[in-house]
Amino acid sequence: RQKILEAAERLEYKVPSAKRQAGQRLTFAALYTHGQELEINDPYYLAMRYGIETQCEKLGITLVSCYDFKGDRPLVAADGLLVIGKPQPATQAALEQQDLPLVYLDGVTNDPRFDCVSVDLAKISQKVIDFFISRGYLRIGFIGGRDDPEYADQREQAFVDYGRSKKVVQPQDVYYGDFSSQAGYQCAMKMLGSSSDYPPALFVATDSIAIGVLRALHEHGIKVPEQLALISVNDIPTARFVYPALSTVRIHSETIGAQGVNLLMERLRDDRTIPLSVFVPSSLQLRDTTTSE
Repeated sequence: RQKILEAAERLEYKVPSAKRQAGQRLTFAALYTHGQELEINDPYYLAMRYGIETQCEKLGITLVSCYDFKGDRPLVAADGLLVIGKPQPATQAALEQQDLPLVYLDGVTNDPRFDCVSVDLAKISQKVIDFFISRGYLRIGFIGGRDDPEYADQREQAFVDYGRSKKVVQPQDVYYGDFSSQAGYQCAMKMLGSSSDYPPALFVATDSIAIGVLRALHEHGIKVPEQLALISVNDIPTARFVYPALSTVRIHSETIGAQGVNLLMERLRDDRTIPLSVFVPSSLQLRDTTTSE
């Protein structure tokens, strides 16, 4: 008996929790930092939720969802937390005080203390700039969104930094609003209304924003891609059906949701304490808003 106890202590063996021993269903709480109406305007988040729900059902996990979570409501009883989106600093601090395992999805990615599943948005910005440069464009604009007006989105920041290093980005060619099609329309109207000197290539942060941008370009009679080429991000189902069909970077948001569930399940099952960061790869889908040459 003494040898067994010594071996267990040396190996840091932990007895599985009573809940898992008894075979009871686990309960995960999905805390969405955005409101549910955002899923109507941006299927990117709808696909992520579908990935979470499908994987929980596959693994026999009870899922409780909470939208527009800002830390001002008591948490439901759960075995683990899935935090979707980028929480405000106060909300993040409150979550990290909980004695529960948690995984950030599409949010906190630079904190080595926590599991995160996301996509490398900075690399996407660089990839788009490199593509445009390879096609001979020497001036590239940006239309994006911000959750907080005071802080640039990761795509925007990477675009500005990398674009300036390549000498293809000018400060007056960067516009932002929120992440809606209406904001994209307004930003594009501002860009086109200021002067006829607009950039011949445009990187747009999401497909939803790009749909609004396309409307503004149509109203101004600007031919796409002959007069202005455009690449956006997400590859939502609508992207291939708008006119012209959007060239876009495909992000597998459903996979982000499913992998978040897998990480949380694995942490509970194996008592893993080392945090993991998972980056889901992306791919450029070229369609009609860029030239075929």
